Amino acid sequence: MRLAMYAGPLRYAAGGIEDDHWRATTRSRSLGDDQVIRTEGEIEMTITVDHRPEAPSGPPKLDREQLRRAQQDTLDTPRMNYSLLARMMFKPVDLMYGKKGSYTKFAMLEIIARVPYQAWERMGYWAVHRHAGRSALAKRVFERIVEARADQDNEQWHLLIMQDLVQRAGQRQTWLLHKAAPWLIAFFYYHVSWVLFLVRPDWSYRLNAEFEDHAEHEYMTFVAENPDLDFVPDPGTYAAEYGHYRSVADLLRQIGHDERTHKLDSLESMREPRVR
Repeated sequence: MRLAMYAGPLRYAAGGIEDDHWRATTRSRSLGDDQVIRTEGEIEMTITVDHRPEAPSGPPKLDREQLRRAQQDTLDTPRMNYSLLARMMFKPVDLMYGKKGSYTKFAMLEIIARVPYQAWERMGYWAVHRHAGRSALAKRVFERIVEARADQDNEQWHLLIMQDLVQRAGQRQTWLLHKAAPWLIAFFYYHVSWVLFLVRPDWSYRLNAEFEDHAEHEYMTFVAENPDLDFVPDPGTYAAEYGHYRSVADLLRQIGHDERTHKLDSLESMREPRVR
């Protein structure tokens, strides 16, 4: 941060500054990364912020050809070797919502998908408080929090989009299967995520990578099994926030690619699970 300060010429009298109305009341105006603060025209300070931490922009948005290649890459890539804990979550979901994909099943999965990021955010704030006396470490921890929150927001858009598609398709959602059950599974997943993070953070990241890998394959397989979706226009309900696509198929491919990005991020975080 650079600070430049200058003042106009002041006149002095026997009692001090001649202008009794000189005061420090300020008003500010943002100019990009510069903020100019003025005090009634007498003092002007320009504060330039060289680096300001901002939320990541999120997974990359792909064009139509890139989305098709991304889908084929997923279909050509074997699923991860899921752990027993991951299979314990996937099996009940398949029993309750069917093994094949559907909008209602995806909406349920997106409710759960936000959970580990919420757990990591909670643990991150605890770590920031714990290491408040070590500003450099606290800053690195907070950057992890910002990343987790951005991923959580991305999953939230997925949920909103899927709920919109459920409503447009007229698919029925029951209180037991689509409200109570997702809440119970999310409750379990949340506590498992933060306990694992507390004991062995790499285990928590690994579990999330498995969940995201499962979601990636579910979306891409669903599009492959429903070729008619390439002829259904994207309703664009959340186009301003998420982007507008040529078809619902491309919209789902983009969500599937987002899940792949989350998976790769978690695998990368496994290399340095604890911020040092």
